[in-house]
Amino acid sequence: MILPFYKYQGTGNDFILLDDRAGQIGHLSKGTIAGWCHRRFGIGADGLMLLGSREGYDFTMAYYNADGAPGSMCGNGARCIVRFAADLGLDSQRFHFLAPDGDHEAELLPDGGVRLWMSDVEGIRFIEEDRVLDTGSPHYVRFVEGIEELDVETCGRSIRHSEPFRAAGINVNFVEQRGANGIFVRTFERGVEAETYSCGTGVTASAIVASGGIPGMHTINVETLGGRLRVEFDCAGPDQYQHIRLSGPATFVFKGEIENPGS
Repeated sequence: MILPFYKYQGTGNDFILLDDRAGQIGHLSKGTIAGWCHRRFGIGADGLMLLGSREGYDFTMAYYNADGAPGSMCGNGARCIVRFAADLGLDSQRFHFLAPDGDHEAELLPDGGVRLWMSDVEGIRFIEEDRVLDTGSPHYVRFVEGIEELDVETCGRSIRHSEPFRAAGINVNFVEQRGANGIFVRTFERGVEAETYSCGTGVTASAIVASGGIPGMHTINVETLGGRLRVEFDCAGPDQYQHIRLSGPATFVFKGEIENPGS
């Protein structure tokens, strides 16, 4: 079967998107997805998403990592699939959709970006001076200095494959403070097994940790290798974060056709 595909990116985090509202794509093997995401022998992407349909939702989002395995929530991917839905003609400025971690809302912004409501976060675990939390995907957050010179590949891989993270994996974020309300984030992503230009759930986790657990509303401006994002949230206490919103660009790159060898 020849499938039309679409390539989107959000601050350099890039994805293959497939329209499966008719439910006709069928099974995509792990090897097929990994091959399509390969940057030398395929389309090249950090992940693949299927846009599906279900009663009660504008659409559903199924996410696969670049290694072909089913993935958890992807913040930049979710913003891209919202833009994809709008480009497909789903007539709305605000969307209600089902993602791997549950229900989400999102809206189109006047500047062409997308604002995404993330899941609430409860509980942050300390590992010495570092933090571990779940923003739809598990994240390890470490504050550093001299982030531009940091060997993210080596340091991130070491933490990702350490106990107790070796089996399930974890995304590793290195964060440097930039002024009172700004941070720079670099992320080593599980499933990609390398540094990506940006990670939506990662910058969200990093922004939450950067707030220091101070109660009240927070707005954190985030710089990544691929561009700028904004994270807003309400801290009701050191372990309770609600009304979390991730805002930033989501851009169409190109479209084409590819054969599904398993069809």
